[in-house]
Amino acid sequence: MSHVIVVDLGYGDAGKGTVVDWLCASRPVHAVVRFNGGGQAAHTVVLPDGRRHTFAQFGAGTLRPGVRTHLSRYVVVDPLALAPEADHLASIGVTDALERLTVDGDAPLATPYHRAANRARELARGADRHGSCGMGVGETMAYLLEFGADAPRVRDCLTPALLRDKLTLLRHRLGVLDTPPPADCVAAYRAFASRVSIVDGSHTARLLDEGTVVFEGAQGVLLDEWHGFHPYTTWSTTTFGNAQALLAEAGHTATRLGVLRVVTTRHGPGPLVTEDPTLPLADRHNPTNPWQGAFRFGHFDAVAHRYALEVCGGVDGLALTHLDLAGLPLRRCDSYDRLDRIVPGPPGDLDRQEKLTRLLLECRPVYGDVVPDLRESIAQALNAPVLLESRGETSADKHGLL
Repeated sequence: MSHVIVVDLGYGDAGKGTVVDWLCASRPVHAVVRFNGGGQAAHTVVLPDGRRHTFAQFGAGTLRPGVRTHLSRYVVVDPLALAPEADHLASIGVTDALERLTVDGDAPLATPYHRAANRARELARGADRHGSCGMGVGETMAYLLEFGADAPRVRDCLTPALLRDKLTLLRHRLGVLDTPPPADCVAAYRAFASRVSIVDGSHTARLLDEGTVVFEGAQGVLLDEWHGFHPYTTWSTTTFGNAQALLAEAGHTATRLGVLRVVTTRHGPGPLVTEDPTLPLADRHNPTNPWQGAFRFGHFDAVAHRYALEVCGGVDGLALTHLDLAGLPLRRCDSYDRLDRIVPGPPGDLDRQEKLTRLLLECRPVYGDVVPDLRESIAQALNAPVLLESRGETSADKHGLL
């Protein structure tokens, strides 16, 4: 068995889902474990027969028969968003997705109250919006950190009276009284608990012992809650950290695979030093939306991605996606006009990260010549081997050494 951790070394949207799908298509994978984020993920997978699904909470290997999904304790679980996702999977022929799903009972539970508070807070920021997805994931984590035992968790779905009390208190504290009453939510969560297996923390170890596991990350290292460019970050650890903790608890290790587009992209506000609006690029899976705003494109930012490698402890190899763009006049940025290297700081120093953000917003890229060979150029810039190349949407468009 060779377990694999898949992490995005950018701002997200590099193609983690399609990489996970390829891993599940090219070897006998037992399960995909999600280890951060929540319902705001959007990992699009396209099968060779044209079927398509954008994964939010189910693992991106779900289109492959028999591959299980486990939502670990680090995932913010939103049952009300999970249900329509299961419905779409059923509509394209995957009728057993819920039966193949297990959820750690200790995982935080996202609710309509978190979502309403999240959207109100983001709207109140006006022009200073952070680019939230509006799903309430950050609000869920903020409430958990502030109120601890009062915060609802997945296991509470098995105890309706306790869940009702927690939801009533939550709704009142967040001041979102124009939302569905707790009794309605409890009924929906009871239905969720009757369809999926809610398990304890030892379940991940059993999965690892039974077969190959792919750990699927969400978002990207440059959005990490502690190392990202505050305040344009997520309330989630986007490095290998959570996955490595789960592996260490079970006495296992894994290959660390870092995913990158050959162009650097970002959805929403925040630093993107190499942004170039003249690049003739678009992404139909990432349209402009009212919460994050526009999807932005830039040349390959080796400075930012080297920083991502440093803060996540390096990788065993890279997965490069969108190599079919090789015909464009793309450049590689190895330094900025104000600095050559982004120096990692201690986790949790948000004041330092905010100062770094202000500096990056003023930086301008320094480019070399047009890159003739994207694959070799990126491997050289990051001093890491390329283990997977992707030139299209499906697993048939990929070639790997894993």
